Amino acid sequence: MGRRQELEKKQSLLSRFGASIASENRLESLLSRIAQQVCQVLNADRCSVFLMDQAKGELWTTVALGMEEKIFRMPLGQGVAGQVAKTGKSINLKDAYKDPRFKEDLDRIINYKTRSVLAVPLKNREGKVSGVFEVVNKIRGMFTEEDEGLLSILSTMAASFIENATLYEELRKSHLETIYRMALVAEFRDQKDTAKHLRRMSRFSEILALTMGFSHQEAEDLRYAAPLHDIGKVAIPDSILRKPGQLTPEEYEEMKKHTIYGSKMLTNAESKLLRIASKIAVAHHERYDGSGYPYGLKGEEIPLEARIVSVADVFDALISERVYKGAWTLEDAKQYIKAHERKLFDPQVVAALLKSFDLLVIAMEEENRRMGLEGEMSAVLVSPPQDRRNRSKGLDHK
Repeated sequence: MGRRQELEKKQSLLSRFGASIASENRLESLLSRIAQQVCQVLNADRCSVFLMDQAKGELWTTVALGMEEKIFRMPLGQGVAGQVAKTGKSINLKDAYKDPRFKEDLDRIINYKTRSVLAVPLKNREGKVSGVFEVVNKIRGMFTEEDEGLLSILSTMAASFIENATLYEELRKSHLETIYRMALVAEFRDQKDTAKHLRRMSRFSEILALTMGFSHQEAEDLRYAAPLHDIGKVAIPDSILRKPGQLTPEEYEEMKKHTIYGSKMLTNAESKLLRIASKIAVAHHERYDGSGYPYGLKGEEIPLEARIVSVADVFDALISERVYKGAWTLEDAKQYIKAHERKLFDPQVVAALLKSFDLLVIAMEEENRRMGLEGEMSAVLVSPPQDRRNRSKGLDHK
C-alpha cells in the first residue's frame, strides 16, 4: 500500500472513530468501544483505557477475564501507564520485559505476554492528565513515532467524550442512590433486612426483563425503578404496617391504599425512572385474573413492568423470613409462582422465571454475599415453609 493510500486509510479510520464514539454516553460501553476502535486504527492486539481515580491516587481499567470483567487498579507512578499518568509524557517500549518501567502484574492476571507497549496521556479540558491510552503488541513490527502521534490524536478526540460520559455516570449514580434511599425509607418501616430485599428483587426484575426480550437499557431502567414499588407505605400508619398478626378488614383496606399513595408521589415526574416506578407502584398488586387491587386490572391492562416486578417481589418475599412467616425453599417458591400463573401472574413472566431460574439463584447468592448473609440463606435452601396458611398474606402484607 502506498504512502498516500496509507494516509487516506488512517484519515478514514479517524473519521469512523469519532463517529463511533460520539453516539455513546455510557462510560463502560464508551471505553469498550474506544478500545476496539483504537486497536483497529493502530493495528494493535490490545488496547486499555486507564482512568484516574484522584481520590485514591490510582489508575483503573476494566479487564475482561473470560465471561466476566474485573477492575484492575495500579498506583500512580507504577508500571508504564502509571508513569505516563504521573509525568504526562508518552512511553514507547520496543521490548517490554527488558524495561524496568514495565510491570508484569496485568499479564499474570489475564495470562498474556506483552512484547511492545505504546502509552500516551489522556488529558481533560483543563489540560490535566485524567487517564492513559495504552496499546500493546503491534500486529506487524513495532510502534513508531507516527503511531505515537496518531494515538495522541485519538486520545485528544476521545478525551471530551470520556469526560462527558464520566459526568453522566456520576449524575446517574447520584440519581440512583437517591431513588434507592427513598425506597429504603418505605421498606425500613415494614421489615428487617430491607436492603437485601430491595437489591434482590430489583436484580430479579432485571433478569426477568432481559429474558423476556427487553433491551439492556430497558431492563436496567426497570431494575432501578423496581425498589420504589412500595414507596406508598410511608403514608400507612405503623399500627397497620408493623402489625405482626392478621389485619382486620378495615386495616387491610387501608393497607391496600399504599399503591395509590405511591403512584401519586411519583406521578408526573420528569425522570424516566420515576415514571416507570409510578406505573409499578400503582399496579404491582394487580392480579392477572383481575382479582387484585387497587383497580382490578386484568391481563395486559396491567403495565408489563408491574407484572414483572410482581413476580420478582413475591418470589423474594417467599424465600425471605418475615415476622409473619418463615422462609420458603427456592423450589417451593418456584412451584408457588408456577401454580398461580394466569391467576396471580402473567404466564409470560412465569415462563421467564422458569427459564432464567439458575440466573436468579446466582443473583440471589451474589446479593447475599454482598450483604454478608451467606449463613442465613443456607437455611433458606433447606428449610420448609413454616406456615403455609399465610401464603396469601405473604403477597399482600410483605
